[in-house]
Amino acid sequence: MKRKLTAICMIFATAFAVVACQSSDKSQTSNTKDKTETQTVKERIANSIPDRYDDYGETKPADYYVKADGFDYDYSNLTYKLVWSDEFDYEGLPDESKWTYDIGKGQGGWGNGELQKYTDKGNAWVKDGKLTIELRKEQDEFGKDMYTSARIKTKGKADFQYGKFEIKAKLPKGKGTWPAIWMLPSSTTEYGGWPMSGEIDIMEHVGYLQNIIHSNVHCQKYNGLDGSNKGWAKKVESVSEEFHTYGFEWLPDKLIFTVDGETIFTYDPDEYVGNSKNVTKDEWPFDKEFHLIMNIAYGGSWGGSSGTDDECLPQQMQVDYVRVYQSDVISALAEKEK
Repeated sequence: MKRKLTAICMIFATAFAVVACQSSDKSQTSNTKDKTETQTVKERIANSIPDRYDDYGETKPADYYVKADGFDYDYSNLTYKLVWSDEFDYEGLPDESKWTYDIGKGQGGWGNGELQKYTDKGNAWVKDGKLTIELRKEQDEFGKDMYTSARIKTKGKADFQYGKFEIKAKLPKGKGTWPAIWMLPSSTTEYGGWPMSGEIDIMEHVGYLQNIIHSNVHCQKYNGLDGSNKGWAKKVESVSEEFHTYGFEWLPDKLIFTVDGETIFTYDPDEYVGNSKNVTKDEWPFDKEFHLIMNIAYGGSWGGSSGTDDECLPQQMQVDYVRVYQSDVISALAEKEK
């Protein structure tokens, strides 16, 4: 989901850019370089990243390895097998062996100025073969209006690297509603906090743009802080009246997004940097484990950009199933990558 630009982010980005520029200048002008310093400097030739990075030490920093390159597989012959699913063929709360919750209002409304408070009681349940997530307006203990919803995730229960994901869902409607089916990294230790470690938005829908489905990718190079995130939107009829299957295929060198089996967007970093040897973690942090998230937000920087309408509440997102498939061929490539 989108993140709003904050002063802290701007300060951090500016400081990072200054340091990077200084390091680059030194790497080009100094004739005598200390090996320890220059080991972490990405060499630039004629203001472009060369096909390789000069390595002054015994090992190259992991941050600067070329990403999304050198994977040999025949896409047309890939086969997949089911490795994880929730068919919601039970009743009660979401299966605690598969799902956990985000709770509260988050920092700054989950970074987006969202209005809802996420709970782990009463806003998500399973019945009649469907998961229901409900956004509603109610009153707190002081009689003040508040909005509650649920945000469930597989983090720590099922974390994935590569695979094919299918989620069959029916979406809420109404101005201010902002349902999402998406993924975040299960660890940010190596690449850093958002957006450096990436975000994958399989499906987003904002109520003021009814029946328009959005799929987006965020990373250090392309993200919602400046509107440079990569993605696409497609009109899909009756998303709030009928179930549709939102799909995502995660390969070692590209991301493919689908609705009802039809491709709506492919994120191939080569298309943006011009040469697969130039792809770094800045364009491709998608070689680590991610987890699934499903939620309904209300208001916020995107969902509420045309206002909200409390008259539409309560609203529900229903999910028929969540299925994850993996390919033995791609899994073997992932093992080699490690």
